[in-house]
Amino acid sequence: MIQLQVRTSGRQSFEDITSQVQQAVSQSGVQEGLCHLFCPHTTAGLTVNENWDPSVQHDMGLALDDLVPQRRDFRHSEGNSPAHVKSSLVGASQTLFVDGGRLVLGSWQGIYLAEFDGPRTRKVLVKVVTA
Repeated sequence: MIQLQVRTSGRQSFEDITSQVQQAVSQSGVQEGLCHLFCPHTTAGLTVNENWDPSVQHDMGLALDDLVPQRRDFRHSEGNSPAHVKSSLVGASQTLFVDGGRLVLGSWQGIYLAEFDGPRTRKVLVKVVTA
């Protein structure tokens, strides 16, 4: 298993980790298989989405803020309840195909660490297996 370190840039941000994940796939030597990604944090997640137009990440953040606003009646004492809910909505893992030693992604897709309680240094665990 490979562990990536990702420094996030804001309270809420989407950090493109596609090249780091591809490097992990290349290092694994697996030509045909699966790449499993896991984010072991309760206020961050992983998503696959557009990586050509950065306004997409901005818009995703706005939509998530609308879905999960801060509320006075949240009980979690740290004050980051929206981050926990957003993490659950986005999810903590992704599985991607590997073909010819390369991640299989659509033309405009990238892999993002979704930060909801930053900035922080986050871990992403990568396991590449032969299928």
